[in-house]
Amino acid sequence: MLDMEKRYGTLVAGGEKEVLLGFLDHYRQTVLDICEGLTEEQLRRPMVPSGTSLLGMVKHLAYAEGGWFQEGVGNEPSRFAFDPSDPEAEHRIEEHETSAEIFQLYREACDVSRSALEKVSLEDLVDRPDRSADYNVRWVVVHMIEETARHAGHADILRELLDGRTRTGYTE
Repeated sequence: MLDMEKRYGTLVAGGEKEVLLGFLDHYRQTVLDICEGLTEEQLRRPMVPSGTSLLGMVKHLAYAEGGWFQEGVGNEPSRFAFDPSDPEAEHRIEEHETSAEIFQLYREACDVSRSALEKVSLEDLVDRPDRSADYNVRWVVVHMIEETARHAGHADILRELLDGRTRTGYTE
C-alpha cells in the first residue's frame, strides 16, 4: 500500500505537516546517529579552525530548538536563553558538561518542540518581538529542517575526520 510507505522517517504520501515534521525528526536522529559510538574526547574535539565539535553542534541545535519552538511557537520562556554578550556559549561545551547531558538536553528540547507543534497549525503566526516581522509556523519548521540538515552534513564530515566513518550505516 503506497500511502503507508516511508522514506527518511516520514510517509511518502503524508500531509504537509506530517511530512515536514517527519523530515525534521529524521535529521534530528541523523545527528544523534552520527555521534553514536564516539568517546567523550572525540565528541568534544574541535575539528576545524572555528573550534566546532560534534558535541558543540548538538548543544547549538538544542538551543535552536528551544528558541524557535519553545519560545517562538510555544510562547513559553526558553530554558536556552541567548546571551548577546556571549554568542558562542551555545556552541561551547563547558568542562562540567558531559556528552550524556548534552544529548539528553537535545532530546528534551526536541520533545518540547514536538509538544509545541502539536498545538498549532502551519499557518499560525509566531510572535517574536526580537524579529521585525511575524513568521508562520511553516517557515519555522522549514528553517529548522534546513538548520538541522545543514548541521547533520557538517557532523557527517567531522565524523569522517575523526574515525573515517561516513554516512553509510546511518538511519535512512
